[in-house]
Amino acid sequence: MPCISVVIPTYRRPDLLLKCIGALGNQDLPFSDFEVIVVSDGPDEATATAIANLANQPNILRYLAMPKKGGPAAARNYGWQHAQAPFIAFTDDDTIPSPTWLSGYLRAWKGEPLAAFTGRVVVPLPPHPTDFAQNTAGLETADFVTANCACTRAALEKVGGFDERFAMAWREDSDLHFKLLQAGIPLRKVDEAMIVHPVRQAPWGVSIKEQKKTLFNALLYKKYPELYQQQIQAKPPASYYVMFLSFFIGIICLLAGHTILALITLAVWLMFTLQFALKRLSHTSHDATHIYEMLCTSAIIPFASVYWHFYGCWKYKAWFW
Repeated sequence: MPCISVVIPTYRRPDLLLKCIGALGNQDLPFSDFEVIVVSDGPDEATATAIANLANQPNILRYLAMPKKGGPAAARNYGWQHAQAPFIAFTDDDTIPSPTWLSGYLRAWKGEPLAAFTGRVVVPLPPHPTDFAQNTAGLETADFVTANCACTRAALEKVGGFDERFAMAWREDSDLHFKLLQAGIPLRKVDEAMIVHPVRQAPWGVSIKEQKKTLFNALLYKKYPELYQQQIQAKPPASYYVMFLSFFIGIICLLAGHTILALITLAVWLMFTLQFALKRLSHTSHDATHIYEMLCTSAIIPFASVYWHFYGCWKYKAWFW
């Protein structure tokens, strides 16, 4: 029986996954001490084929496919529930674990049944990163992320694992973190358990699509209102509401023939939008294409964010602003 099981949720990203598996093959542990469980979040022929084509690999790899797509939280539950070891490590398919990743966790674990750990995340950035890359680098300072953590099976069973209502890769790690805190399960930082999280290629305007994830903020707030305000966000960004309201008031005034009031409110919207764009550009790339993307997306993000925020409030019946 292995000492530690690794669970990796994935879906249709075989190239990234194979790099992660390759790094796990370089751990400074005997192969008999760990197993790697890859869980496909739904039917995924490309990933299944890539795993099947791995040749001359140690027999540490198990591939499981969920019958239908349920999100990374559901895939992680499926993985740890099928794990053989009493100690479970989690990472993502786009990470590169260091050779001491698993041994670092094993050395930190003293065999106690209820324990949880978080490791170190390194996000390599170029001298002039994009806004998306800068946001990804936030993983380095997060208190607890599923890209690099480990829990005993007993701890996961006690808190009920991951909440599968978090159907996207957002806030499911904070939910588990808060469960562990409320259950009084010790959570320790292990710097030796390090993973590298490269910034993957992102399509133009990805920040707009990312706003959909904010609907799960309402679910997390509903479950842990005090912890949410203490550790996530005391209040949603007030500037988003200013931009949202000033734009629509300006349009209504314009249609009603109140031209001066319309110009004033639209000027307020434009001023806040430019301020938002400049803030995003202050520590990121000033490439012309990136500047254009920041200007365009800064005009749209507040509307998308406010929409998904209130959609989440309505869906989960948790009103906060």
